[in-house]
Amino acid sequence: MQKPAPSTSASASTARDGRAGITPGLLVVLALLSAIAPIGTDLYLPAFTQMTGDLDASATEVQLSLTAFLLGVAGGQLVFGPLSDRFGRFRPLLIGSVICVVASAAAALAPTIGVLVVARLVQGMAGAAGMVIGRAMVSDLASGRAAARAFSLMMIVGGVAPVLAPFIGSLLTDVVRWRGILWVVTGLAVVMLVAVVVVVRETHTGRRPLDRSAGVGKRALLSRTYLGNLLAFGFGFSVMMAYISASPFVYQVMVGMTPLQYGLSFGVNAVGLVGMSAISARLTSRFAPRRLLGTGLTLVLAATVVLLTLVLTGAPAALLPIPIFVAVASLGLVMGNATAGALSAVPHIAGLGSAVLGALQFGLAALVSPLVSLGGEASALPLAIVMCSSAVIAVTAFLVAGPRRGSLTAISRE
Repeated sequence: MQKPAPSTSASASTARDGRAGITPGLLVVLALLSAIAPIGTDLYLPAFTQMTGDLDASATEVQLSLTAFLLGVAGGQLVFGPLSDRFGRFRPLLIGSVICVVASAAAALAPTIGVLVVARLVQGMAGAAGMVIGRAMVSDLASGRAAARAFSLMMIVGGVAPVLAPFIGSLLTDVVRWRGILWVVTGLAVVMLVAVVVVVRETHTGRRPLDRSAGVGKRALLSRTYLGNLLAFGFGFSVMMAYISASPFVYQVMVGMTPLQYGLSFGVNAVGLVGMSAISARLTSRFAPRRLLGTGLTLVLAATVVLLTLVLTGAPAALLPIPIFVAVASLGLVMGNATAGALSAVPHIAGLGSAVLGALQFGLAALVSPLVSLGGEASALPLAIVMCSSAVIAVTAFLVAGPRRGSLTAISRE
């Protein structure tokens, strides 16, 4: 049964500023829900060659299972986000979690590549419920500094998952093969479903009629506060996706690292991202989220400019990992604070706001990945251009967002 809305303005204020509502247990569950995409994407990558033989499929067809999953994640957020504004957070989240378990099992049992692709599409759409609704629930329960801290802490899980998933997948591939890996994903989906049932409760108690919400949402989504933070988040994430997509070629082909050295370097960058996210969470008690966001974007821009300069001047390739590390680590100051700034601008339709945020994130990721490979394996110029251009757009969006009365100015006071 859905819990009633708080009866007093004092209790509502308490929930919004984060002093009550976001318990450590709930935050852990929401962080795990946000990790479904990197886990579902990266865990089975090392088993692609096995899948081509077992399913009598081409490499392109197997790759399509990954593409279908990513499209599902992007589209699913646009479905479940608005639904959670209309019907509450818990029911759509529960339905999405159940469907994700069923689709995950169907993927593990898939007899043909066609069935696998369809199952992965549905799995991505259903798994997106946890990502988009999790962000909206944080926005329901906190704003300003408290929300920025929560999103930064969630980024720690988001930073670890893409690194650990391929490594764990490589260890499991020869032991349980690709179907076993997909059963592991199914098991994680079951764990997430149980966690939703046991820990999560309804947070969106102030729902409005659909027509009124639509009118409010249209104006809020077009505000410069929301759009500025939205683009800062999206293009900040593009910087990281460009690095992830091109890193095997830059580190192994150009720098000359062994696979082990590349894995260690990838891990170091991930530690930098996670560490900076943790620092960002701590600093929110002393500095406004917008100030931390501006600092992070400045560091990202400076690092990518250095990277582009090194490439254009023909500097030794061994120097390239240094500005890359700075850029990736600095995103720990960007992602959580930008998310908080965007969703604080649309408090009454946080589900829709979170959906647009996630759709842009994965849409830009799909666009960036092929761009960084245009120069071939021996050129880092496309990577440097994409990273630097994304940083410029993110900084410009941040400046356009600007603090204004009732939004980021208010956030800085909290």
